[in-house]
Amino acid sequence: MTEAPVLRPAAGRGPGLERCHGSRLSVEDGALVLRARGRTRRVPVGDGGVARAVFVDAAPADAGRDEPGRPDAWGEVRLQDRDGTRVARIPLGDWLPEAPALPERAVQGEQLLERTGVAGLLKTAGVPLHVARDRNDPRAGSGKGGVSLGPGPAFPLWYWCVRGVAGTLWFSAFTVVVFSDTVPGRLVLLLALTALCGPVARLVLRAWTRLRAGRRRVTVLERVTPDPAPGSGATVRFLRDTEVRVQNRDLVLRDLGGQEYWFPRTGAHAVTRLVKVLDGTGRPVGAELRGPGEQVRAVFPWDLWFGGADGADGWSRLCGVPGLAVSERRLGGKRTWPKGPVLGTGLLPRTGRDARRMARFPGTAAGVSSTAVMAFGNLFSVIQGVRVADTAPGPAAVAVAAGALGLVLQAVPYAVHELRGRLVLDRTAAERTTNEEARR
Repeated sequence: MTEAPVLRPAAGRGPGLERCHGSRLSVEDGALVLRARGRTRRVPVGDGGVARAVFVDAAPADAGRDEPGRPDAWGEVRLQDRDGTRVARIPLGDWLPEAPALPERAVQGEQLLERTGVAGLLKTAGVPLHVARDRNDPRAGSGKGGVSLGPGPAFPLWYWCVRGVAGTLWFSAFTVVVFSDTVPGRLVLLLALTALCGPVARLVLRAWTRLRAGRRRVTVLERVTPDPAPGSGATVRFLRDTEVRVQNRDLVLRDLGGQEYWFPRTGAHAVTRLVKVLDGTGRPVGAELRGPGEQVRAVFPWDLWFGGADGADGWSRLCGVPGLAVSERRLGGKRTWPKGPVLGTGLLPRTGRDARRMARFPGTAAGVSSTAVMAFGNLFSVIQGVRVADTAPGPAAVAVAAGALGLVLQAVPYAVHELRGRLVLDRTAAERTTNEEARR
């Protein structure tokens, strides 16, 4: 009997790894059960609960104008009761492990339902599934109401609360300061301290992430690391961070940005095949990890993973993973490999700059704008502290010190990240070996 599907979330890194380890959507005792960040939500199936599901296989009209990676750009499954009222929704992009590595809607229709495991999940729950190609399809309903059965945000709630409260107070103080002729020292002090909360909260988040990562306990059955061929351009960072972990229930691909893609080893949407791909002359060019319907979930370019002196050992250990059927296929004619966008082709960035951007500690959806606002806030604190130095020397000194500290707390981690990458991590492994031998 096939094990009931348990959905894994989209890949994450930094604080987002918490979702990969703990967020799951499954069927238990006649209900859809969502576990995410220490909370459990149950949605009953049948009378008084979910009676049918409609997969809305259409992107929003504004998909091209919004930020990439939005869950609803992949479509969603709307769970309805017998009267057609929406009970809950499943954003499919949130439950596709390789979604961050693919262009939006690179996978659609029934293939997307199979990859995420939603098709098997609803089948196990006994919920009939219909497909709507248009958001205005009457079966799709109004699109409003119902709880979201997503894995939750990448950043913890406490971080958003701190940033939200501090940001509100700072903006209020900023408004008064800008439009007032005279500024009280206490208001400048409030402005400076709330501006400092942003950089401090980010550093605390870094420490919190490291602490949580150190406390996680996973059973690793096998660990395969790349053994690239000479001249492949593999960097120190790539060799240090990239790996495949075989765990009890999951096969995990980790890239050099620390992002982890979790694939189930059991269930209807499990990865079940490993295919060695040969060119027309019989030379291996890569390997494919396949899931339901022979869909390629990830690829391993041969020169990057198994082209080195010990590559055969890594390949044999990957072939020995229980539950993976191993086979070969040969490319015909002038066919290129891989065909279409797929996870695994961009694990080694083209430049060191790209690698450092990929490995940087993740930011919020605001991206660079959030950092720019924090820097401006701290710089503004210094300016206002100097402005009121004559009338309120005590608060002025604290404001200048807080503003300067905030700028330092942002500049130092960035500088360390860039220098370490340029001098060590983003140099090719061969170049570093040559330099070490020269120093000896």
